[in-house]
Amino acid sequence: MKVLLVHQNFPGQFRGLAPALQQAGHDVRALSVRKESVIAGVHHVSYQPERSSSPQIHPWLLNTETAVIRGQAAADMVQRQAAQGWTPDVVLGHTGWGEMLFMRQVLPHARLLGFSEMYYRDQGGDVGFDPEFPTPPLSAQRLQVRNMHLASSLLACDVGITPTQWQAEGFPSALRERLRVIHDGIRTDLLTPDPSAWVSLNRAGLVLRQGDEVVTFVNRNLEPMRGYHQFMRALPDILRRRPQARVVIVGGDEVSYGAAPPGSKGFKQLFLDEVKDHLDMSRVHFVSRVPYNTLMALLRVSSAHVYLTVPFVLSWSLLEAMSLGALVIGSDTAPVREVITDGQNGLLVDFFKPAQLADRVCDVLADPGAFQHLRQSARQTVVDRYDFQSVSWPAYQKILTA
Repeated sequence: MKVLLVHQNFPGQFRGLAPALQQAGHDVRALSVRKESVIAGVHHVSYQPERSSSPQIHPWLLNTETAVIRGQAAADMVQRQAAQGWTPDVVLGHTGWGEMLFMRQVLPHARLLGFSEMYYRDQGGDVGFDPEFPTPPLSAQRLQVRNMHLASSLLACDVGITPTQWQAEGFPSALRERLRVIHDGIRTDLLTPDPSAWVSLNRAGLVLRQGDEVVTFVNRNLEPMRGYHQFMRALPDILRRRPQARVVIVGGDEVSYGAAPPGSKGFKQLFLDEVKDHLDMSRVHFVSRVPYNTLMALLRVSSAHVYLTVPFVLSWSLLEAMSLGALVIGSDTAPVREVITDGQNGLLVDFFKPAQLADRVCDVLADPGAFQHLRQSARQTVVDRYDFQSVSWPAYQKILTA
């Protein structure tokens, strides 16, 4: 079977699926804006939009026009591939950036699967959740427009796929009926606990191992959408009460989600400045972004891994940490509570209460043995519900050929 994977920044959510399809004997190609191949053996095709959005267009339509431009470029490249003799039987593509908009027109006989990560909503999601960051004017109308290309892309597909039940529930009922919940999957066979794990913090001249009091916090970028501000506000109390604790913070200083902060400072510095006079900075280690294997080693030695988020898409790092046997202290928000049940396979705290977060972290650091069962249950949760080989891959195989 010929399978085309479409993702602006391939492989993205298809990082496990692409090699699995190839190993199963399918003829797999990837379409993205990237110019380099990133998975050995998967033929990669790059499309390039011919122009950017129009300067004078209505500001609410910027995302929509950009999606149309990308959709045209992606469809054109698919037609070129067909003219050269390669026409896919199945297309699985992310609907978020417009690439799937015109696939039905250029591939009328292909099975189209839309990876539908998000449908923006003005209630029950990230918008308006944190009163510290007020909802922009006319937000509901803006989001209605932003959803236009998402809805159109999904309606053109035979089936939509979304990673969590909470994400599925965000879609209107007419679209929700088209969705199947299939998580991207975690390689739990590779991400296993390792008591001998260690990680070196070269700048500090430190080697951290299991048994050390290591508090970890991991984001692609350090920003309020992922609770960075609340974590920083908990640190003075944690470091005061636990004089041997060290905090390792992984993440960049850009903006992945939401608006950038006002002024010249990024979120990282903005919220560090708020508390730095109350921190022993010799025990707080910002390590920016690190190689994947280093990140996994860090999560293996973590004594308490903090994962906070407003209601938004679930980070891989949460499930990876659980697979590695980390003790996760997460925010009691959707979709975290879809994965973690407080006191059973992790701990949940109020997103808006840094003092509660500090208490739970200190509890875990003071008596790690009392929480060991949570680590074991956390890993079992991921093995049972999110493992790529036994859960996600069979579900994808079924939907690809239905």
